[in-house]
Amino acid sequence: MNAVEIRNLSKNFGSKQAVCGLNMTVPMGAIYGFIGENGSGKSTTEKMICGLIPTGGGSIKLYGKDYTDGDVRAKVGVLIEAPGCFKGLSVWDNMMLQATNLNIPDAEKEVVKVLKMVRMEGAAGNKFKNCSLGMKQRVGIAMALLGNPTLLVLDEPLNGLDADGMRIMREVFTDIVKDGKRSIVVSSHLLGELQKVATHYGIIRHGKMIKEMTADELDTSCRTYVAIQTADMNRAKSLLGCKYSRVEEDEAGYIRVYDMTTPEEIVAYLYENGICVTEIMTDKIGLEEYYIDLMKEGN
Repeated sequence: MNAVEIRNLSKNFGSKQAVCGLNMTVPMGAIYGFIGENGSGKSTTEKMICGLIPTGGGSIKLYGKDYTDGDVRAKVGVLIEAPGCFKGLSVWDNMMLQATNLNIPDAEKEVVKVLKMVRMEGAAGNKFKNCSLGMKQRVGIAMALLGNPTLLVLDEPLNGLDADGMRIMREVFTDIVKDGKRSIVVSSHLLGELQKVATHYGIIRHGKMIKEMTADELDTSCRTYVAIQTADMNRAKSLLGCKYSRVEEDEAGYIRVYDMTTPEEIVAYLYENGICVTEIMTDKIGLEEYYIDLMKEGN
């Protein structure tokens, strides 16, 4: 059984179509990276999954049941945009208020458990307004975890975090799904960070799902390239451009050759033309470059 199954989902806002015939499948135990440019329909889709806005057509099933089913709604935890916290109250008091709202039995025990899950047990006494952005995001996730939901829907939880905050968030995501009973749908523009934890991906454009894949399928699809540096980069790039169909210079100053070739062949070719290679390596493009290439194909 899948955590989420969406078929032919649509949503209009007046004359604007935000989501158009979208299909989406989130397996149990997945960290599902939901990717798309601004205005592509990510947040609208997430809000429909959570029941925050009505659908315009199509179906959403959570754990095999319609998403409006009361029992299945109780299995969904949500963090859309920002945590709904009182700034002047402590983290603990905000959490206890939410636990009371949800009528959770043994609320104190539950709050202690979820704060520990998101690495915030030591900051429970801090006022929410004094928490860093990363801490506030983790409080929001802790609130979403109250009541032991099996599906978390998180909208841009990585935005604005520093390196340590992102590391902690990756650990939190991994811990949440490690028993295979919980799934996470997480949208983010920080594709390099998302690639470190996601097990599945859905790429949306203009309200339509254009690609779904597993992390292994992404790895297989990502093109391999040979990257080099030489004593004469301009001439090397010109020579390689005459021999190979795709040659580019990346932001780090390496020349990349994407054709199916070997490092030895490139070194020999440049040596024959009087150019010494000073550095060479073979690598693969990452999620961000794969996404950019996919978007270019649609133009």
